Amino acid sequence: MAAKAASNLGYIPPDGGWGWAVVLASFISIGFAYAFPKSLTIYYKEIQEYFSVSYSQIAWVSSVMLASMYAAGPVSSILVNRYGSRPVVMVGGLMVCSAMVLASFGTSIVHLYLCVGVIGGFGLAFNLQPALTIIGTYFHAKRPLANGLAMTGSPVVLFTLAPLNQFLFDSFGWRGSFLILGALVLNCCVAGSLMRPQVPEDNLQGVEIQNERREKGCIDVSLFKHRGFLIYLTGNVLMFFGFFAPVVFLAPYAKHLGVDEYSAAFLLSIFALVDMFVRPATGLLGNTKWIRPRIQYLFSFAVSYNGACHLLCPLASGYVGLVVYAVFFGMAFGMVCSLLFEVLMDLVGAHRFSSAVGLVTIIECGPVLLGPPLSGALVDILGDYKYMYYACGVFMLVPGIFFFIMHYYNYKRLDEEQRQQQSAQMRTCGEAVQLKMDQEGTQE
Repeated sequence: MAAKAASNLGYIPPDGGWGWAVVLASFISIGFAYAFPKSLTIYYKEIQEYFSVSYSQIAWVSSVMLASMYAAGPVSSILVNRYGSRPVVMVGGLMVCSAMVLASFGTSIVHLYLCVGVIGGFGLAFNLQPALTIIGTYFHAKRPLANGLAMTGSPVVLFTLAPLNQFLFDSFGWRGSFLILGALVLNCCVAGSLMRPQVPEDNLQGVEIQNERREKGCIDVSLFKHRGFLIYLTGNVLMFFGFFAPVVFLAPYAKHLGVDEYSAAFLLSIFALVDMFVRPATGLLGNTKWIRPRIQYLFSFAVSYNGACHLLCPLASGYVGLVVYAVFFGMAFGMVCSLLFEVLMDLVGAHRFSSAVGLVTIIECGPVLLGPPLSGALVDILGDYKYMYYACGVFMLVPGIFFFIMHYYNYKRLDEEQRQQQSAQMRTCGEAVQLKMDQEGTQE
């Protein structure tokens, strides 16, 4: 599958050179896309008091932003297919900047929904998909490593924005902070400028693939007939119901067990720090000759590992037990995030990845939004966080087992199809040789 994906690009990816600058650009772009909605929560209390709204109303700002980012996936994919990654990322950076500047003059909570939520969310979508897509055009042999490094942008940017936002909040309030954040996110435009299109000048075939793609400028819906894509999509929809809730409720769960606020918050720092180092390490592991040919199994293990962590979490006793859980959960979460888009590219190929990620994100929008609220409702009904962790564990473990079984079946079918293709080619070659010999015999 990997060799076929590379050949379908019409050229051989350089696996280095300017590609490392592209990885840096993707690191920045992906980092802002995932970390920005989470980092804004530091301003919620002041905004809530300023507009005299409930906590649930102010919480919808990040929810709308995240929903818009996922829902805009197909739009972003269409634009990438038609114009390439560079202009889309630069427009995305300008959109998020404009959203934050307009929000700083907000007069109502609805104003923030529209500016930060809708406009900002669309801008983040224009940062995410192009950054993921362009890596596949520069890397093939080293692609898992490149994807792992790029996905590390999320915890690194979040780790940086968290204290920065606190400083900005203390110094300038939420309005001034939004203006400064608007200027800061313009770094995505700089990142976009580094995303030079990978089209070798001496390769006319590569130019004709890209021209055909841009003329169509649409999403490849035939992916819904692709066996590997359907396996990925089915498992991910179930997985995302339990993917984010354990992170959201980690600190509240610790407080529920009697841990002080500072120590509870420190659990998230431990989690983020472990996540930060595990993502590139997973990319390096996925790039080895033993793992790369069957990288879907590593992803299956990572998803199952997440589920096992959540199922064992309620057994953790005291603060030390929660620290151990945070470490193992950070490892599991980082492994999944590092491989999440690499395995999709491995299944559908780099040439169809833009369409695939657009379709996946809009379908995953539902479980991403509903997962944490449903988990919170479970806590409200049963009055204990452990049942929420049990539920999330099941929602992760079941798709992990599903991935193991279905990828075993998929790899087996792929091997059979490859053998049949080779047999057909050998028969064709044999027939051609026989025909040539018959022609030569007739001439004699």
